[in-house]
Amino acid sequence: MTRFAFIGSGRMASAMVGGLLAAKTAAPAEIACIGGADDTAQALARRTGIAAATDLAALLATADTVVLACKPQQLAGLDPRLAEFTAGRLVISILAGKRLARLAQTFPRTRNLVRAMPNTPGQIGAGITGWCARNPMSAADRRLVDTVLGALGQVIALEEPSLDAVTALSGSGPAFLFEFVAALREGGVAAGLPRAIAAKLAQETVLGAARLLAETRTEPEALRDQVTSPNGTTYAGLQRMTARGFRDILKETVLAAKARSEELSKDS
Repeated sequence: MTRFAFIGSGRMASAMVGGLLAAKTAAPAEIACIGGADDTAQALARRTGIAAATDLAALLATADTVVLACKPQQLAGLDPRLAEFTAGRLVISILAGKRLARLAQTFPRTRNLVRAMPNTPGQIGAGITGWCARNPMSAADRRLVDTVLGALGQVIALEEPSLDAVTALSGSGPAFLFEFVAALREGGVAAGLPRAIAAKLAQETVLGAARLLAETRTEPEALRDQVTSPNGTTYAGLQRMTARGFRDILKETVLAAKARSEELSKDS
């Protein structure tokens, strides 16, 4: 019997399947997926042992939880029979920008509908996902949501109006961090380091600092102050960041991403 059916078989679907199997919360025989015209579903099946379906009716015949993990722009073209096939099921969508009201047009008869915003570190089980539900959750369905989304990392339940901010901060945030690491690398090169060494130092510095922040559960400002000596090297660098409005730039970056998420959601 299929417990978890994935519509879509790309990176996030693959990460969820891998997380479910690694945690032993589902056996390969309890998971199935369906893909598009390419062979991603078959490739995922070969790699993990799950089933790759070629027909929606067969995929969803015994499924209890359906994970919508295709591309957002594919929602409008999905098989209209999904309204019938998902009746009484829990549907979890990770389609960026697709609001619950829009999802309900395609899935009008679900027992509940969940909209989630994961981020790319979920591909290695280090993600964080914000989610909201159309209706109050039963305890059993809440466990299912935690199981499926928890396969990507941590989960946070929110109200839907917060999802645009989640999209901007944690959804887009990895890209902003990657840009920061690249800029730190370029600073090292400008200071005279070989590019490969600057890249290694930048990556490991960010990784180690993030681990320190998480493991000590200390406010970032407190850790910043611990490494900042009066009139020292760190102080000199921080003074330049302040003068150039570093925090304001990041705040504006997140707000720009949030505004765009709101625009896309209205179009959905």
